[in-house]
Amino acid sequence: MTDLPAGQIMVSEFLGTAVLLLLGVGVNANTTLRTSFGHGRDWLLTSLGWGFAVFVGASVAWQSGAHLNPAITLALALSEVIRWGQVPWYVAAQVAGAAAGAALAYAVYKKQFDTHDDPASTGGLFYTSPAVRAPRWNLVSEAVGTFVLVYWVLESTPFVPGTGDLPPQFGNAALGYAGVAFAVIAIGASLGGPTGYAINPARDLGPRLAYAVLPIGGKGGCDWGYAWVPVVGPLLGAALAAGLYLVGD
Repeated sequence: MTDLPAGQIMVSEFLGTAVLLLLGVGVNANTTLRTSFGHGRDWLLTSLGWGFAVFVGASVAWQSGAHLNPAITLALALSEVIRWGQVPWYVAAQVAGAAAGAALAYAVYKKQFDTHDDPASTGGLFYTSPAVRAPRWNLVSEAVGTFVLVYWVLESTPFVPGTGDLPPQFGNAALGYAGVAFAVIAIGASLGGPTGYAINPARDLGPRLAYAVLPIGGKGGCDWGYAWVPVVGPLLGAALAAGLYLVGD
């Protein structure tokens, strides 16, 4: 069980999650805002952008274990990989980092936001929303997507170097953070259509909070009535993944 200092956890998770959301909201803005060179909705580019954003953010946050996601933190606490007393430090840093990264993405695309012809729709660049609003089924979509991600993380077997006559064993974790990126890309491309695949409460809540205060002219609301789904769904999926992992361990 790891026992990292609270300061190390918070700095590492804040920076890593900020980079994740800077690049994630950035790819959303690039493909959606009319006066951006990347304009033109492309779900594959979006999935790739978010997947590689996870890779970069996790690489930055290696000192804290690179959770970047309260669902991952919950699963690791349930699996007794980290202490429960560390969970608040992880989650607070993740939400704050997500808000900061989203705000920085806005600064990068400030002039594109200013010249976008449908500012009321810009909330979708920051937070997720369902393609068809059906909260219970939206909850299922988020829980299933997060279950896949968390169970993959928990079941990732480590790299074991060769010794004597035994060859090295290359488990999932030998791919490092690229393996997590591939998992996120697969989830986005396959399961992301119904809800925009938050699969991370901080990824949705932090940018939603940022959008509420950013000075975007003509912006729409934050849809707080839906905001519980991308928080509860991922946490539920993570708990189920940890439970199945512990049963089979």
